[in-house]
Formats: sequence, structure tokens, C-alpha cells
Amino acid sequence: MSPLLVVALVVAVGCFLVGSVNPASLLARALGTDLRASGSGNPGATNAGRVLGIRWGVVVGVLDVAKAFVPTLVLLRALGLVLALTGGLCVVLGHMFSPFLGGHGGKGVAAALGAILAVAPWVALGAVVVFGAFVAVVRTVGRASVLTCLVLVAVGVAAGLRAPLVSSLLGPGTGWWLAVLAALVISRHHRNIGSWLTARLR
Repeated sequence: MSPLLVVALVVAVGCFLVGSVNPASLLARALGTDLRASGSGNPGATNAGRVLGIRWGVVVGVLDVAKAFVPTLVLLRALGLVLALTGGLCVVLGHMFSPFLGGHGGKGVAAALGAILAVAPWVALGAVVVFGAFVAVVRTVGRASVLTCLVLVAVGVAAGLRAPLVSSLLGPGTGWWLAVLAALVISRHHRNIGSWLTARLR
């Protein structure tokens, strides 16, 4: 096994474990609440804010962003873009499928934002602005998250295909990484999407 592959595997496993640490569940447990049995049951920032209060929801959101941002940025500076993309993706996957939560986890919105912020800060800033605009229109965080991720998928694919302007915002290969990351977050909202579509068809 080549040294580079060994490093990549260590990065992938290490970042997955970092992502698996769930601040929402730990904080809720410290406050005497089982977050998975309260509210929507999702161990993420939105449900933490709903169950524990907005202040704690913000704290969880910041921690989720940071746990992806810090290792991804460190990898980018120390080992380069490819391993940073690998690490960022694995942090998000760990957040979504935490072995400490029996393979369950959050929906990955804040963690994905942290990884994107480390690799493409201007894209992350744009995503926050777009998300805010969608929240103002649709009035729910879940729908705004899905719509924002659809925009990011489109941006990522456009960058991957080297579309003018868009490709200049992202490094080589980063466009497809962004599209995959956003698509994963969308997939974690499948139940919400199903209920929204059912409500629209009634």
C-alpha cells in the first residue's frame, strides 16, 4: 500500500470519527434531554433550537460548522486540496451516520457549510445569503436548506463542467465535490421532501 493511500485512509477515518461526535446529542444529554426522542428527533442544530431553545441551537450550529471547518482547513493548508476534500466529505458523512448514535445522525447542513467554508469561502458566503433569502420566502429552515442545496448542486455541476465565472470560484475537482456534498444533504431531507410533496398534492 502506497504512503499516499495510507495517509488518505487515516484522514478519511479520522475525519469520519470527528464528524461522528454530535454536539447536539451531547449538549441535550448534559441538560437532561434525549434529543432523538424530542421535537423532530433529529440530532442537529434546528431541533436543538426547537427543544432546548434558540441560544443552544445557535451553539450547536456553530460547533457543527467548526468541527468540519477546522479539520478541512488544516488539511488544506498542510496536505493539499485533495485530502482536504476527502476530509471534509468524511466529516459530513460522520455527522450523518454517526457510529456513536447507532448509524444515525444529523442532516449535515451546518457541517457541510463548515467544509465548504474552508475550501471555498465565497461560495459558502453566497450559500448563507441564498439560504437567508429562501427562509424569508418559504418560512422554514428545512425547505430553505433543501432549496439552497439544489442551488449548490447546480453551481457544483456547472463548475465541474468548467462553466465560465462559476469555475473560477472553485478549484479543480471542487465543483463535483460540492455537488456531491449538497446532494447528500438533500438526501437526508428525504422524509421532509416526501411530506412536502404529499401536502402539495392534497
